[in-house]
Amino acid sequence: MNHIYSFQETEMSGQPIDFADYQGKVLLIVNTASKCGLAPQLAEIERLYQQYHGQGFEVLGLPSNQFRQELDSDEETQAYCQMHYGVTFPMTKKVQVNGDSEDPLFTYLKATAGHGKIKWNFTKFLIGRDGQLIHRYAPVTKPEKIEPVIVEALAK
Repeated sequence: MNHIYSFQETEMSGQPIDFADYQGKVLLIVNTASKCGLAPQLAEIERLYQQYHGQGFEVLGLPSNQFRQELDSDEETQAYCQMHYGVTFPMTKKVQVNGDSEDPLFTYLKATAGHGKIKWNFTKFLIGRDGQLIHRYAPVTKPEKIEPVIVEALAK
């Protein structure tokens, strides 16, 4: 795959997610985990999604149990994230972010960013309207620190 719009994922509901639908939008891709100490970031990510969605901002959460901090089923994860953090942005079925079974999207994102292994939950990738990676953010980077970059990308 040579560009972000080539990918497809599956939403927790079973609906396909075609990345071609994100063309011309700013996209934040996050590997999530409900039981992670960083999970409260979901509330701030949801705030950003609500505030900027109408301007072309999209968020996609990809839960992973690679670090043993995700709930057992996709249904539990979805319910937990909605109940505790108000999440309404799309979330996919669980994926692997590293290793032999890693999701091809993460293979692409890591190669594009020039960084290797995902070291922890809540690694964030911000994609511009042109489909190009703007930046890979560390798990501890708070979503509000990314907000000015999102605003700038939406203005382009």
